[in-house]
Amino acid sequence: MITLDDVRTAADRIKGYVRRTPLMDASLAQRSPLPDGASLLLKLESLQVTGSFKARGAINQLLSLPPDAVARGIVTASGGNHGIAVARAAYVAGVPSTVFLPENAALAKQEKLKSWGATIHLIGRYWDEAHEAAMAFAEGSGLPYFHPFASPAIVAGQGTVALEILEQAPDIDLFLIAIGGGGLIAGMSTVLRALHPNARIIGIEPVGSPTLYASLEQGSVVKLDAVTTTVPTMACARTDPGIFDIVRKNVDDVILLEDAAMFDAARWLWFEFGLAADASGAAAAAALLSGQISVAPGTRICALVCGAGLDAFA
Repeated sequence: MITLDDVRTAADRIKGYVRRTPLMDASLAQRSPLPDGASLLLKLESLQVTGSFKARGAINQLLSLPPDAVARGIVTASGGNHGIAVARAAYVAGVPSTVFLPENAALAKQEKLKSWGATIHLIGRYWDEAHEAAMAFAEGSGLPYFHPFASPAIVAGQGTVALEILEQAPDIDLFLIAIGGGGLIAGMSTVLRALHPNARIIGIEPVGSPTLYASLEQGSVVKLDAVTTTVPTMACARTDPGIFDIVRKNVDDVILLEDAAMFDAARWLWFEFGLAADASGAAAAAALLSGQISVAPGTRICALVCGAGLDAFA
């Protein structure tokens, strides 16, 4: 789907449109989940433009297209964060945006969408149903559709997170990455396997939306019979075949967490560090706090705080 060169091209293209986010040492937390000698770095994509890493892929997709292709507007479907990023990309281009959301999308994210000038439609119980409606709308109106994870330009944009981390801390042993549709972990793992091949890469999905976990177990892409997670930004019934191929090749393991563990981790990030992370943004920290990942003494860990929000306090 993408190469390291695609990600490097994306990094050059989006420079000046996104922030270089901090990598914060979190090893001194009062309630540390780490064994002796291990260290934890938090990549704060919650401080990114629009509040998540999604700004990278959305602006890369926009800048990959000729201006006349987006002149009448752009369309997407999202659990929240990608939609905000697309709305902001449209704002940058001076064109309209239309965003389809599942009915349980966080009200705060709906308000952010409106602040970027998006027209929003609430349809369905989870992302896939909103996606079907958005695709039909895009086709009927002749507008470009910004897919949150099946577009190579989106995935390449998300991969720039890994380029930044390796510049900031080249000796990380373990990367923990939340999974919704899989675009983030696909983009980042493409970079990491090329430049830092010995690092472990672990993905985190909700128990109620084990999209890639189930596909890896099956050996091919499967569509889940039901999506029951209450985390809209991680609710996806089916990944993309290209994403699946990358994850199967690059990712060491995918683990499942209950929604409650992610909400607990979001509260931990707030009380320990003053970080307002949404549930998906807290998923990587939750993987450590839950004890599901075995960490040897001396391991240097990077956990992504990939999205901002106050879900855990709603």
